[in-house]
Amino acid sequence: MAGKRKSNQNRIAYQEFGNTDNSQALARGVPDLPPNQQDIRIQATRSGRKGKTVTVLTGFQHNPETLSKLLKKLKSQCGSGGTVKNNTVEIQGDHKQKLLETLTKLGYKAKISGG
Repeated sequence: MAGKRKSNQNRIAYQEFGNTDNSQALARGVPDLPPNQQDIRIQATRSGRKGKTVTVLTGFQHNPETLSKLLKKLKSQCGSGGTVKNNTVEIQGDHKQKLLETLTKLGYKAKISGG
């Protein structure tokens, strides 16, 4: 019993500066550009989705809150589901034309890419 020590995960061996909370330093700043400064690409794809067609929108430079609000508008316009993954918006189904029209009305510079 005399040789056992309690294990402490937060034990500091050496600390040069005072604050050890790095959460603000690690939070990556995402620029929230206005719609007219963003180039959006619209592409329908099936790869890795078991044959289901998904329309993928790439090129967004928004913070997550703005992207989720935009996603809600786009899903209601298309009448289908969707998600945001790594600053790309995925809408279920092939809605390239409808999304192009909606994004240009919102002020984005959007193009359909791929075949």
